[in-house]
Amino acid sequence: PYYSLASDFSALYQLYFDPDMEKKNIAQKWLTQAQASAQAWHFCWCLLSPEKIPEVQFFGASTLHTKISRHWSDLPTDHHENLRMQLLTQVLRFSCGPKIVLTRLCVALASMALNLIPQAWSHPVADMVRAFQPNVEDDSTAVKESQGPPQAHCLALLELLTVLPEELQSSRLTRAHRGQLRGVLASEWTVVCPLLRQLLQNQDSSNQVKEKVMHCLSSWVGLDVPLEESQELVQDCFGTLSDPELFDTAVETIVNVLSQPDCQRYVGALVSLVPLVLGFREQLDAAAQNGNMETSHGLCRIAIAMGETHSRLLLENSGHWQEFLALVNMILFCTGIPGHYPVTETSSSLTLTFWYTLQDDILSFDEEKQAVYLQIYRPVYFQLVDVLLHKSQYPSQEEYESWSSDDKEQFRMYRIDISDTLMYVYEMLGSELLSNLYDKLGMQLMDPQYPVVWQDTEALLFGFQSIAETIDVNYSDVIPGLIGLIPRINISNVMLADTVMYTIGSLAEWLADHPVMLGSILPMVLQGLGKAELSVSSVSTLKRICRECRHDLGPFAQDILSVSQEVLVKEIHKSSQCIWLMQAMGFLLSALPVEEILGRLHILIGPHIQQLDTPNPSNKQTIVYVLGLLASLFTSLDINKQAEKQTVQIKSCFYMWIGNVQVVVMLQQVFPLIESILTKWLHDSEVVEAVCGVFDKSVRTLLHDFGPVVAQLSEMLGRIYTTFPQASALDLTSQMIHIFSADDQHTSNIRVLTEVLTASTLSMFQQGPRDHPDIAESFLHLHAQILKRKPDLYLSDQLDVKALFYCGIISVKFPETPTVKAASLFFVSEFFFKHTHRKIESLEVSHLTDLSHFDSQIGGASPRSLTDHFSEVLLSLNRHYPVLLTQWLTETLQTPGFPSAHVSTEQKHTFTQQLLREQTNKRRVKEIVKEFSLLCRGLQGWGYSDY
Repeated sequence: PYYSLASDFSALYQLYFDPDMEKKNIAQKWLTQAQASAQAWHFCWCLLSPEKIPEVQFFGASTLHTKISRHWSDLPTDHHENLRMQLLTQVLRFSCGPKIVLTRLCVALASMALNLIPQAWSHPVADMVRAFQPNVEDDSTAVKESQGPPQAHCLALLELLTVLPEELQSSRLTRAHRGQLRGVLASEWTVVCPLLRQLLQNQDSSNQVKEKVMHCLSSWVGLDVPLEESQELVQDCFGTLSDPELFDTAVETIVNVLSQPDCQRYVGALVSLVPLVLGFREQLDAAAQNGNMETSHGLCRIAIAMGETHSRLLLENSGHWQEFLALVNMILFCTGIPGHYPVTETSSSLTLTFWYTLQDDILSFDEEKQAVYLQIYRPVYFQLVDVLLHKSQYPSQEEYESWSSDDKEQFRMYRIDISDTLMYVYEMLGSELLSNLYDKLGMQLMDPQYPVVWQDTEALLFGFQSIAETIDVNYSDVIPGLIGLIPRINISNVMLADTVMYTIGSLAEWLADHPVMLGSILPMVLQGLGKAELSVSSVSTLKRICRECRHDLGPFAQDILSVSQEVLVKEIHKSSQCIWLMQAMGFLLSALPVEEILGRLHILIGPHIQQLDTPNPSNKQTIVYVLGLLASLFTSLDINKQAEKQTVQIKSCFYMWIGNVQVVVMLQQVFPLIESILTKWLHDSEVVEAVCGVFDKSVRTLLHDFGPVVAQLSEMLGRIYTTFPQASALDLTSQMIHIFSADDQHTSNIRVLTEVLTASTLSMFQQGPRDHPDIAESFLHLHAQILKRKPDLYLSDQLDVKALFYCGIISVKFPETPTVKAASLFFVSEFFFKHTHRKIESLEVSHLTDLSHFDSQIGGASPRSLTDHFSEVLLSLNRHYPVLLTQWLTETLQTPGFPSAHVSTEQKHTFTQQLLREQTNKRRVKEIVKEFSLLCRGLQGWGYSDY
């Protein structure tokens, strides 16, 4: 269509000023099409007329950039010089603004330069600088026609020089082409750098110009320009830090320069900058003491950028080790900067990565060098631990309660980062670190002269917990003393009590090896269990103790069960914590003598079972909650673990069988209640999912001992699914097949259940499965499990293999990635082809059009991340049915424009031939499919295939 200027204006006014969003969207679509048209090369200049409003001018500039960056090949070569002249003229004309138009024009000129260098425009930067010089005798640049003061021209030139490297980084280029252009531009730094330095040193330059100079430097350092050529310019930037108006820009620029790894190639230049960083130590101290967060934050960033990026180089530079140690101490000050993060300081969190980096660098040297560095820096790391523990301390209760929820969450994440750092530092400091923490804690709790502040105690415990959480402390000689100290702690403060609980939990494995200490610790945990404010920490700690120490909890079982039952009945904790608590009870019961299990089990779950006995619409959430409790209990109620502790194998098997039989008996007793619930809630997916969850956890735990329930459960699942299909029923069936596939006793039940589920699902597919991607996914996973574990089920005439094949093909077209993956898994199964051979061969050629879904997905209908899955399906088809695959490709790919208008008939033929030649090489097939997919999407040659 022809796009007229009048239509452009109308659409632009509609886009910017019409309040109707639908009209805005229509205008946006029309304008996008207009930008892609051939006429856009002409009407864009009219839109840039001085009398037009800025919004129209901006669209004109954007259109120019679009045409140059995406449709450059449409412009004849003999038009290039004229376009360059016009663009330079427009940049000069808009040098006084509007800024958004000027920037867009600069981006367009930068894009043009990238298209022309190095062949057609060998020195674009030098030419641009010359074009903007005042009094230049060069009519081609049309400088004389431009309006505006020299400073405006200067700012326009700086804007142009700034966006040039940025446009290179954002443009769609192959890696090789981008590298070539980067080299050409970097070679022009010798023109840019003196200009920038001259402007920055010039006393007549405004702060606006100086800011733009530093922005330009930041942009160019991304091209890895040599630091030795920029050293003096960077030093000039340090000089601007004293100007409050330029401080933020100077910080950003210096950080960008120092953060470039390429700087390490210029050791002398880099080392010369260290004294400049150290020179701001007094200013940093003063800013921190005065609460000047902006200044202290900026100076911290500079110190961290120098230390973090170049720690290894500075370590190796032995001639300047004292300067680097001073830099490390400066960063240590930044870590411990006064104030509470994130309310009164925001800098300390930035330093944590530096300590990881420095430690890694020190430990990477050979033993001789490492010993030297450790002698110097181990004391620094001990200081770091003290600083981190101090920074992790909570403020006073009153102050903490005044914080916003966002501040509290940031502080929580900050403490996690500190915890990770402490754990990592332990690798360098070893057991001496734990001894150090233990001595300080002992002094706090045992020395009557020591003023006890709960934050100090909490911080030391936090340090212990951070290390014990991931480091094996079983051989530490301070843990017994720590366990002895913990009962002396007053846990009246909630935050301190929380950390006490977590610390005990982190020592659960140690307690399993030293059960004699359980008696002194468990009362504190059970005390915390009764407090709602300690819900998460106390429940998780009890769960860890019950899991790790279950075989030694016999003497305490009654107390644990009583307190747990009490808090469950009183509903002290939220449902998620109750789930954890029930898991803890499962671990505990698993280790009790088998003759006690059933009785204690009835006592524990009896009150909850009663809640299931009166199902009505008002207590649905109660039913789901109770079913969740049962499922959680069966997750950990594993009699097999109890049998592992028996010394005689026969006795083990007997105890295991007796215990599991008791659990099965209890399940069978509960079964009528569950069936009663389902009669009223069969159409409620949440209830059905909860019911399936109970049996799923049971069968996973009991394994083959679950056998007596299989017949009942199979019948119930069939009834559930035929009435109201649910993915959870399919998943549970898949689990049963996994466990009982080799058990002939249950083959009949499983066969009937599979046929019922398959028939119902096929019926759903005939009606349209699009609204049930979860069911399609679970259904295909189920049949993949059948093909793997029980493929002889496919011998049944009740299973329509052709229909299953069709379901898989349909599911490939789903937009949900998990469903597509499940379909691919189903098709790549060796068993699928082996056990359905004759039935698949009987497919008529007309069915092959169904397989075109694979082509359409590869051609762009699905995300590119799925092409690997599709390639595996194609490889399986080619391996087992090359004739079938050949027919399919011939039938589907001969359609013009399918699967994409971007691929020609010749390219489709090449793809077919390449694919059919590969029957074993999975990697090669993936490459072929990926390349064809990129062609179909029009992305070949845009750099995507390089990654």
